[in-house]
Amino acid sequence: MITFEEQIRNENIKDIANKLMCAARTAPKARGTDNLVLAVATDDTIIALAEKMKQLAAERNMEFLNRDAENILKCGAVILFGMKISPLGLNCAACGFPTCGDKPKNVPCFFNANDLGIAIGSASSLAADFRIDSRVMFSVGQAALDLNLMPECSMILALPLSVSGKSVFFDRK
Repeated sequence: MITFEEQIRNENIKDIANKLMCAARTAPKARGTDNLVLAVATDDTIIALAEKMKQLAAERNMEFLNRDAENILKCGAVILFGMKISPLGLNCAACGFPTCGDKPKNVPCFFNANDLGIAIGSASSLAADFRIDSRVMFSVGQAALDLNLMPECSMILALPLSVSGKSVFFDRK
């Protein structure tokens, strides 16, 4: 028997996506408080995300959403990194309000947003170690929010994963 890489590519991408979520989970978090929500989108969910991105491109006059939608359609998996808003009671004013009590509930806590960035950085670093093409995307996160894929989250970023002869995330127009 012989197995060609093309036959196992998507299986490998999904396996690596699971490992990347572990890397994100173990990333340091402010005060040891874990408000991270992780999920992997594949197959029909990637198509739904791309369709929503195209709709948002028209509604918001953001052409780059169309470009990013075409990118994710060439991916085997998209990791969604969501963060719940949960002020840590540090009263640091980094969110723009004097205290955590003064901050409106829908305004993200600076430390929650920072934890999200550290987690996705940890995962994208591991993706590079595996030689998986990836790119952090705000645009996919916006579609995931609009589709309510992670209802408890107010912030979502995405890390689409691709394996091909040339990265789909470069030479973009």
